[in-house]
Amino acid sequence: MAIRLTPYLHFSGDARAAMEFYRSVLGGRLDVMTFGDAGGGGGGEYPDDGVMHSFLRTDDGLELMASDGSDPDTSGAKVSCSISGDDAETLGRYFAGLAEGGTVDVPFETQMWGDTFGQVTDRFGIRWLVNASTPAP
Repeated sequence: MAIRLTPYLHFSGDARAAMEFYRSVLGGRLDVMTFGDAGGGGGGEYPDDGVMHSFLRTDDGLELMASDGSDPDTSGAKVSCSISGDDAETLGRYFAGLAEGGTVDVPFETQMWGDTFGQVTDRFGIRWLVNASTPAP
């Protein structure tokens, strides 16, 4: 039996734009179900074209879910998304893509522990930690 932990992001109306952006950076297949697809937005609480649930799966095995309508108070947010592996070129592309329109908090470069690491807060306010491990000698 396989067990997975998949980040689920909550937005206030821009889940579709965020997930399409993540697909453009990470690749993969994006499935989106709107409130309208599910019979409406709860008496007008959510627009019919709002995202009730979305799921991005990449060929590299990354998974990310998101929705509109349940954005928690982010003043004390304690969640970041982390992507790591040993393919520095691909991870560098991900970092650069996530940084477009966002803020680089830590440049993607060799760190004191020997890996290439960077941290970026993307244009949707989500913090990403990207780490390319150094091959073992």
